[in-house]
Amino acid sequence: MQKQTVAFSKNSSNLFFHILTKCNLSCSHCYINKEQHGTETLDIETIRSWLSLFSDKAATTNLIYLGGEPTLHPDLYLAVKAAKKIGFKSITIDTNGYLFHDILDKISSDDIDFLSFSLDGATKKTNDAIRGEGSFDKVMEGLRHAYNKKFPCSMIYTVSDKNIHELELMPEFVRDLGIKRFFIQVIGIRGASSKADHPLQVSKKAWLDVIPRVAEAIAGKGIIVTYPKVFLGRDELFECAGNVAQNFFVFPNGRVYQCPICEDFPLHSYEIRENRLITTPKINEKNLFSLRIPEGCVMNKIIQPQTLSYDKNGLPKYRIACCMLKEEIFK
Repeated sequence: MQKQTVAFSKNSSNLFFHILTKCNLSCSHCYINKEQHGTETLDIETIRSWLSLFSDKAATTNLIYLGGEPTLHPDLYLAVKAAKKIGFKSITIDTNGYLFHDILDKISSDDIDFLSFSLDGATKKTNDAIRGEGSFDKVMEGLRHAYNKKFPCSMIYTVSDKNIHELELMPEFVRDLGIKRFFIQVIGIRGASSKADHPLQVSKKAWLDVIPRVAEAIAGKGIIVTYPKVFLGRDELFECAGNVAQNFFVFPNGRVYQCPICEDFPLHSYEIRENRLITTPKINEKNLFSLRIPEGCVMNKIIQPQTLSYDKNGLPKYRIACCMLKEEIFK
């Protein structure tokens, strides 16, 4: 088994492109905030124009189409083909599994690198309590359909206190699904989860007791597993992706963030206006990335301080890593 921390690189970037915010589900941890992200569904010409803003580095950029639910967009297949023509390093569609508009009949397995399915429980009861009634069966149906059509598939499991108990079941659950990658995500305190009656994030102890061990078990099935590091070791240096890598989170109202933690606030680094990428005035998130604090991630400290803990002397008991810092395990 091999494990590595995926280091930030100036020579690679990720473009998380939300082409709409509309969705057929109402997941309890959904991070979409329509007041901040807009309610627009971008037309295909706008999608093409906005993709072109990032075309200079397309060969080293991973493109991820998101929503809402991106397959609700009737022209998603055209957006995929536009990205393919530009030459992005990889193209992924994140989906809840409903696969609207016969998307799998309009693109081929050669057009995308991954079709990534969201599942938040190993049982219908747990998953559907989070994502909506019937969603478990639908994602499994969609996954089987995609696999039979030879689409490369991956799975996303967003860990919260509502489903961490079923993560233990996932190594056996995913063994015969034909997926190539498994992504474990930590829940962010933003969007719907910021309004929850109680915190949905799990404790440091629960995360460290469960996540690395289960990730290794899933990797033992021949599946590449990626999960956020979250907590830094005593001797590990903190580094902010915003200072090193190029990650762009694009929303339909034209806001472009570099840090997903900031997405509930007008702190975005850029805006797209008249199909031009424009730097926003100070103070924006970029002006905060260089700050150094004992707690590690300054955005975490400012926006979701409830994730931190302090000793009797007021010193942080641990440091939070950049949310973009990932661990990867594979055979």
